[in-house]
Amino acid sequence: MALLEVKDLEVCYGVIRAIKGISFEVNKGEIVTLIGANGAGKTTTMQSIMGLIPIKSGFVSYNGIDITKMPGHKIVNLGMTQVLEGRRVFQELTVYDNLLMGAYAVKNKHQIKEDIEKVYERFPILQQRKSQIAGTLSGGEQQMLAIGRAVMIHPELLMLDEPSMGLSPILVDQIFDIIKQLNEEGTTILLVEQNAKKALKVADRAYVLETGNIALSGKASDLLENDDIKKAYLGG
Repeated sequence: MALLEVKDLEVCYGVIRAIKGISFEVNKGEIVTLIGANGAGKTTTMQSIMGLIPIKSGFVSYNGIDITKMPGHKIVNLGMTQVLEGRRVFQELTVYDNLLMGAYAVKNKHQIKEDIEKVYERFPILQQRKSQIAGTLSGGEQQMLAIGRAVMIHPELLMLDEPSMGLSPILVDQIFDIIKQLNEEGTTILLVEQNAKKALKVADRAYVLETGNIALSGKASDLLENDDIKKAYLGG
């Protein structure tokens, strides 16, 4: 049984069909990526899965539980969370307080303290900046904080929406190293990413979205060598 199953998903903005009945799945332990051009429907797909955008029709299940019409906060409590496009840290709170917000569903204070220390081990710069207002961090530091905040609830499935957007090449490499490390430690990952080459190199499987439809799917390593994918997304 798939950890996340999306079946015949349709999402509309008024009369516009943004997502046109797509189906895909994410199995436990995988990194699965959704790639495609701007406007293909990647972010809309992610937000509809998390209950942030209403689903017109179709079915979404997580760990065998129907979450199609479930509100986002209840989905998070099941063990799935998302790092939104654009980072979305709490700009006026400190780094430390942002991490505490990520642990809102954790009741054990000792556990929270341990988890914050683990985030600091993974992102040493955040420990150096723990008392700094999050809105004053660099883009890369805010992305690290957003990921650190998300893992505070020990998600079984972590959804990442454009984690490399706006970052320097060195920071992009760091973020993808972190994604691989999280996966190796047991976190299943659904990745939306415009940097198709990076996404396909780190993923197990991939789905290509074009104007709300899945145009192609398969092993990420195979798609990386696909001539059509090379021309459309990999610069030749």
